[in-house]
Amino acid sequence: MKIALDAMGGDRAPETIVEGAVLAARDLDVEVILVGDKTKIEAVLAHHATTGLPLSIVHASQKVEMEDSPSSVIRKKRSSSIWVATELVKKSEAVAVISAGNTGATMASSLFILGPLSGVERPAIATLLPTLKGQAVLIDVGANVDCKPQHLFQFAIMGDMYAEKILGIRDPKIGLLSIGEEDTKGNELTKEVFKMLKASSLGFIGNVEGRDVYSGETDVVVCDGFIGNVALKISEGLSDAIIKFLKREILDSFMGKLGYFFLKPSFARFKKKIDYAEYGGAPLLGVDGISIICHGNSSARAIKNAIRVARDFHKKGMNRHIKEQIGTQMRLSSPLAEKR
Repeated sequence: MKIALDAMGGDRAPETIVEGAVLAARDLDVEVILVGDKTKIEAVLAHHATTGLPLSIVHASQKVEMEDSPSSVIRKKRSSSIWVATELVKKSEAVAVISAGNTGATMASSLFILGPLSGVERPAIATLLPTLKGQAVLIDVGANVDCKPQHLFQFAIMGDMYAEKILGIRDPKIGLLSIGEEDTKGNELTKEVFKMLKASSLGFIGNVEGRDVYSGETDVVVCDGFIGNVALKISEGLSDAIIKFLKREILDSFMGKLGYFFLKPSFARFKKKIDYAEYGGAPLLGVDGISIICHGNSSARAIKNAIRVARDFHKKGMNRHIKEQIGTQMRLSSPLAEKR
């Protein structure tokens, strides 16, 4: 199994990206194709023990900067590392593409080169959130700012497959993110989506409020990309603030420092649970291939875990399951749509 990795994408590229590739090649039984400036990649690899590891390099002469617009990448940077890496998937020379670089460029490359899966109207980014009972899928977190009801309905279908096939959750519970639990709460978009989900055979449990996202009562939380991205960024900021608050309070007194000595393992487990690096990258569900989007500040461990996510998606045949379920659920919902 070969996975294409954009070695030039990310705040700490190529050093950290290459390190993550080395870790994955060593532990995950995959071959990693490092795509980017060959000279720079080889220089970084020289600092690692790579003898016998399934690593290869494909040269790309351009690099996408964070300020580059998706449209400019399509027009002017088709020799960039993210573009070349995505083309490897299109040509079946790799099963997945992974990048910690410009999110817009990564999405644009995947949509332009790979295209959507049959039946999918809008691919969506899904991310995992820690909950009191395990993990939950939040979808969409940024791919689609303006959505129609059928788009969110399909997000729910794809999130359902993610929770079932990758997280191993039987009959996932799906919630629609809204401003109240009552059926009548929300804007026109969420009210229409509510009707579609309620009439489907999915495990829809109704509206969920923001405060309930981390309770573990819902396995899949559905929203448009604007709301999802705001919710995700607030969550990331809050988790970082909580850790800093705790450190400040603990180190402010002798008793706090003494207590920390005994509680240190618990704090380490807590930090690990909320650390995005543990979850790897966020898949762009609904494209005709596997595309994983990583945090720009990803560590080597995060890159390794993103490669693990890509490997698992391929092994579980996620795209086949999404395609089949999209077809089934859209057929079931068509009579309801015709009535409108």
